[in-house]
Amino acid sequence: MNRRLTVVGLLLVAAALGVLAVDLWPGDPGEYERTTIEVEDGTTGDRLATVDVRIADTRDKRYTGLSETDSLDPNEGMLFVHDEVGTHAYVMRNMSFPLDILFVDADGTITTIHSAEADSDDRFEGRGRYVLEVRYGYAAENGIEVGDRVIVDR
Repeated sequence: MNRRLTVVGLLLVAAALGVLAVDLWPGDPGEYERTTIEVEDGTTGDRLATVDVRIADTRDKRYTGLSETDSLDPNEGMLFVHDEVGTHAYVMRNMSFPLDILFVDADGTITTIHSAEADSDDRFEGRGRYVLEVRYGYAAENGIEVGDRVIVDR
C-alpha cells in the first residue's frame, strides 16, 4: 500500500512539474499575422512612416519576437500587442541586430523610444499597450518622436 501511494505521489509530482515546465518554456509561436501601420506626427498629423509589421499578439509570439529573425527590411518591423496598458520590459534576447523599440499607448501615442544594441543586456521599459520594434535608427531617420502617433487598427 505504501509503495503504491509513493508511486502515485511521484507520478503526480512528475505531472505537475511537466505542466510547470510547459508553462515556463515557450512553444512554437506559429505564423505571424501581418499588417501595415502608419506613424503620424502628433501635432500636424503628417505621415512620417509606413511600417509593414508582423503581429505578436500571444504570449509565445511576444516571447520569441524577432529573436529568430536575421534582419529587417527598411520599412519592416514587429508590433507586440498586450492585453492591456501597462509598463512592459523588453530585452534583446538572441538578437543578431540592433533595434529601435517604441512603446505605444492604447490611443496610439508613442510614450517612449529606446535604441537598443544587439548585444545589450539591458532591459528596455516603457508604458503602453503596444510595442513597435523597427530597425535601429528608424525613428531618427523618419523624425519619429515621443508624442507622435502609431495608427493601429486592432
